[in-house]
Formats: sequence, structure tokens, C-alpha cells
Amino acid sequence: MSPAASTTIDQRYEDLLRIVEGLESVVVGFSAGADSTLLLKVAADRLGGRAIAVTAVSASYPKRELLEARRLAADIGVLHLLVDSHEFDKPGYVANAPDRCFFCKSELFDILGATARERGFAAVAYGAILDDLGDFRPGMQAAKAAGARAPLLEAGFSKQDVREISRRLGLSTWDRPASACLSSRIPHGTPIDAPELERIELSEDFLLEHGFRQVRVRSHGEIARIECAPEDLVRLVDPAFRERVAARLKELGYRYVTLDIEGYRTGSLNPARPSR
Repeated sequence: MSPAASTTIDQRYEDLLRIVEGLESVVVGFSAGADSTLLLKVAADRLGGRAIAVTAVSASYPKRELLEARRLAADIGVLHLLVDSHEFDKPGYVANAPDRCFFCKSELFDILGATARERGFAAVAYGAILDDLGDFRPGMQAAKAAGARAPLLEAGFSKQDVREISRRLGLSTWDRPASACLSSRIPHGTPIDAPELERIELSEDFLLEHGFRQVRVRSHGEIARIECAPEDLVRLVDPAFRERVAARLKELGYRYVTLDIEGYRTGSLNPARPSR
């Protein structure tokens, strides 16, 4: 039985506080998502200056996310380091096989580990939660290999728990939609390159600037396949707005712009998990 099934959310929160305090000092991998923001907030509150945030910066990390990370870290009042990430130097990452995330996260945990050693910090932590166990997440293997801690997961936190505790703590990320690196928009087997990631980022920026909160532009060569929340599907097929979207994405180099009628779903390009 999982911790979430046998305890209350208040008990899980108390467990989280004890786990974080037990780290003594920690470098938190910070993406500005709901999970890592909650982890950073708790670490800063319980450990003070013995907790710092590190954000790995590369072409796969949207610029809008970077701006948000800087704002959130400042609001929390924690030292925030921006470190260049070099996953493009790893052939396994560029090749974009199904285990691509392992190579990207290995680079991240190398950065976090090096920062911890340089500053004499005891632990490295990241924002994995129970929900991550139900998806294809090779990056979690990289975390395990690096000895990184996942306090939210250890305390049995689900995404619902993260949102509720974040709301109680007054974090603006409490209802933030899920986010993922830009490389997740490219089908496995298609090599990753920086110009393609920029095209995806600019495409999604256009939609986000027009009020879409949960959106992905999956890039299939000449085809841009848009996934959005089901309630936004009607907006995207409105004739006037549809023409504007098509014009902008074609301006960015796509020949065809399509709408996925199944809407947004996490990991839609991941390998199918075997049925039980």
C-alpha cells in the first residue's frame, strides 16, 4: 500500500517536513513547475540558507519558464543559480531514442552534484511525485544512479497533494499546468536540434499569448500537431483564429498545421506501456 493510501494529506505534509529537515543542506533542481516549486519552498522554509535552487539552462528549457523560475525563486527568497546545461554534447540525447530523458537528466544531476560538492551541501533533491511512477520516466533512473533524493515522492505526495499544499502555502504555482522540456515535442527517432526546439517554443508562445494554458505543439517534420485542453478545441477551430494560428506556424516553417482532436495528454509521444 502506498503512503498516500494509508495517511492523510496533513500526515504526508508532516512527513515531508521531517524528510527535508533530515537532509541538513540541499541543492534543489528547480524547473518552476508546481512540484519543484513546492519542494524549494519547503526546503527554504525549513533549512534557510542551507537550501539553494539550481536551474539548468539550455535550448530545451523555454525562456518563459526561465523567467518564471527567476521570479519564483526571488519570491521564495532563496539563492538561485542558473547553470548552462550541455545535454547536446551527449549523443544519446541528440539521437532522441525512448531513453533520451536519461541523458538529459544525467547532465542535470551532474550539475546539481557538482554544485553540492563545491558548496559543501549534503544532498541533491528533485521534485518527483507518485504520479511520475505511472509514466515512462527514464530520467528517474538517472536520478537513482546519481543518488538524488525525491522528498515529495518519499512522503507519498500525489499531484493533488502538491496542489493542495501549494495552495495553503500561497504559492502561485498551485494550479499551474504540467510542463515538460521542449524535446518532448519531437517524436523518438528524430534527432534533436536547437533550431527545431526554438521553432516549437515560438509556436507554443503564440498560443500561450492568446490565452491557452495547457498546450503542446508536437513537431513532425513539416507537420505541427497541436494538443490543447478539450475546452479549448472550439477556439482553435474558429475560422478567424484558425487562420491566424496556421499563418503564424507556417511563418515559422511548418507546411501543415493540424489539431489533435484527442486534446492534450502527457507523454503522448512516449512508447506505449505494456498492458497488465
